[in-house]
Amino acid sequence: MLAGKFGAFWITGSVAILSDAAESLIHVVAVAFAAFSLWLSLQPASAKSPFGYERIAFFSAGFEGGMIIVAALWIIAAAVQKWLAGLAIERLGLGTALVLLASLINLALGYHLVRTGRRTGSLILEANGKHVLTDSWTSFGVVVGLALVLLTEWKPFDPLLAIAVAVNILRSGGQLVRTSVRGLMDLPDPGKVRELESKVNAVAEELNVQYHRLRFRDTGQRWMVSLHLLFADSVTLRDAHHLATEFETRLARELPPNSEVLSHLEPAEDHCRVHPEEMDEWP
Repeated sequence: MLAGKFGAFWITGSVAILSDAAESLIHVVAVAFAAFSLWLSLQPASAKSPFGYERIAFFSAGFEGGMIIVAALWIIAAAVQKWLAGLAIERLGLGTALVLLASLINLALGYHLVRTGRRTGSLILEANGKHVLTDSWTSFGVVVGLALVLLTEWKPFDPLLAIAVAVNILRSGGQLVRTSVRGLMDLPDPGKVRELESKVNAVAEELNVQYHRLRFRDTGQRWMVSLHLLFADSVTLRDAHHLATEFETRLARELPPNSEVLSHLEPAEDHCRVHPEEMDEWP
């Protein structure tokens, strides 16, 4: 895709195509980092990193978002500079066809990556897929702009469209950076919190178990859930442990693949004295 877009720029001299090619160049760098992040996130936990390396997914998303923002700012600067220097565009028909082909391929690839990332719970794949989709929509925008130039012969459509594309890229990059910051700061996604609470309540009702102090962390690849389960004094430790294990197993089945559920057993009659303040509210 990168070679095709730079080839189209070389043929036409279009700043809109150059902006699209520059975004793809940034994407190549981001993909290399995403590939490394995906490899590292799949490495098993060790004494050096007891919880594994999965949270690099958020760093990867932030890196990719930052690279997108850099590309957008460069595109705006290049468009303004080329506009001021004078516009010279040639052979737009062939260049437009090359960009259209690249955009269609990227569209298919982007949707595949996003679907795969969501199915497997991989933030790295999902973020990269969104970047590919951004690249695709950028290319479609360039095609529309070049078509307008061909139809009207008004060359300023070219840099104006490049700037519009850059603004859209900035928005996409900002969303990825926001996702990265929320993940690294352990700020839970409200939608995921509601989903988790619904699943926990369903399992608790099914097994007739009470709980409190529900906590949740999204590693970017799986969920880590902890909560306190309450049992009457008449329930033996053996039975309570068996029920808690069943609770953890059933809840884990409802969560993304490889999610971890950890429960702490407490006596129902005594927990108010031990925990005078209830802490069920999410931050």
